[in-house]
Amino acid sequence: SMSPLSVLILVLPLPLAFLLHDAEEVAVQHRWMVNHGEPLRERFPRLRPLLDRLQRLNTKAFALAALEEFIVLLCATACVLADVPFALELWAALFLAFSLHLLLHLGQALAVRGYVPGLVTSILLSPFAAYGVFCISLVMSPLKMFALAVTGAAFVALNLLFAHWLGLKLTRRR
Repeated sequence: SMSPLSVLILVLPLPLAFLLHDAEEVAVQHRWMVNHGEPLRERFPRLRPLLDRLQRLNTKAFALAALEEFIVLLCATACVLADVPFALELWAALFLAFSLHLLLHLGQALAVRGYVPGLVTSILLSPFAAYGVFCISLVMSPLKMFALAVTGAAFVALNLLFAHWLGLKLTRRR
């Protein structure tokens, strides 16, 4: 069971942090992809299929994908609050995946040598992510953290594919 304090300063703010971060991505993703899609395809030919898929996601589809992910996060948060068995592990897996996602944006920004969607909130949320990872490290071994981070990242990646598919399906012109 998590201490009431960690629930207050880590568990409850995570969905808020996610909303803030995804609001930035949703707001700029489509226009950014339209403006940067071609030069990125030239520079990173291996990423073409991914770039094509991201270009097909309009703002509405992207927002629906973010909403689906937000609901998953709210369910994990509810599990922690309800003290469901293994809720802490589930939550930590998602927190670690979110933290890796923020790091990924920093890496992307370095790769393109400029702004990428989600960069501003990734920088702003870095102290929150670092503090959360530190707190998790106080109650879990590095090996368990690594296993949860890998599991969380794999789940988030698969769920992202599902969320994008759902977003496209729900916004496709009938």
